[in-house]
Amino acid sequence: MKAAMWYGVKDVRVVEVPEQVTEAGTVKIQVEWCGICGSDLHEYAAGPMTIPVETPHPLTGQVAPVILGHEFAGKVVEIGSGVTHVRVGDRVAVEPLLSCGQCRPCQSGRYNLCVKRGFHGLTSNGGGFSERTVVPVHLVHKLPDNLSFEEGAIVEPAAVAVQAVYSSGIKLGDTCAVLGAGPIGLLLTQAVKAAGASTVIVVEVSEERLAKAEELGATHLINPRRQGVLDTILALTDGQGVDVSFEAAGVEAALSQALKCLKMNGELVIVSLWERPVSINPNLLVLHERKITSSAAYCRMYPRVLSLIANGQINAMGLISKKIKLADIVSEGFEALLMDKSQSKILVTPN
Repeated sequence: MKAAMWYGVKDVRVVEVPEQVTEAGTVKIQVEWCGICGSDLHEYAAGPMTIPVETPHPLTGQVAPVILGHEFAGKVVEIGSGVTHVRVGDRVAVEPLLSCGQCRPCQSGRYNLCVKRGFHGLTSNGGGFSERTVVPVHLVHKLPDNLSFEEGAIVEPAAVAVQAVYSSGIKLGDTCAVLGAGPIGLLLTQAVKAAGASTVIVVEVSEERLAKAEELGATHLINPRRQGVLDTILALTDGQGVDVSFEAAGVEAALSQALKCLKMNGELVIVSLWERPVSINPNLLVLHERKITSSAAYCRMYPRVLSLIANGQINAMGLISKKIKLADIVSEGFEALLMDKSQSKILVTPN
């Protein structure tokens, strides 16, 4: 079967690979749509970051090359022995986070912080950028009847955003700023609205992405190339700053702005992944009793997210900017995302 494999920086190839075997407790899925994640793009442009290259992954034993793709939905085409609650033909989204189940975080219920954490489609022998893939059945979530496969492919990044909002201190009526309007920023915009934020200020340099943020619920838009971010946010909040800011850009300027725009005792939540270290001024925290927290992936969020998409509080289809075939994943996928900042979420079909 065909699959997109990561071999190194700027080296992703669509190649023939053996089809995985369905074993006890697993299901085989025919992938319908798989999204290109920001972490996939980081691996393509500047990796390896998560992908194991020389040392086998502690949970899966995998080393590069690996099949990419962890934001995917498809149809169950085969089930292993012992599988009872999933049937052939079921439409499903896959939660790709792999955990050991034995370490202290896992035992406490925080499997997203597993000391051996991995992802199907980054650190395993399968992934969503392939015609078919095999996953443990506990990672499979049935799609509601009114959700498409395309919407199913958005559940994974939406879970990242919902986890960040759910774990923050946001309260009904709070003011929020979202720094960065890529897919995660656009999903955060919707998630904070669903959580009851009264004001959602989105900061982004791309006018196309700002327009998309407004379409998806942002109440105010700021382009740092045209306006002063801090002055504008202070003007919008009676000089107080926002209650909570979410950093989803992965650049130092956005991190600094997300911190400075907070009110006294406000909270900054870092959601993005970083390619290099950055510096901050601790006095911006200490003198105002501000807090910095972070959010890692998701934990028991898929059922919540499926409900939010099904009832319309998260517009998954609104994120999708392009749909392409697996053969075009490099030129029309990764390179397009690097060169064209109007793109938000590109979905890939391997079938």
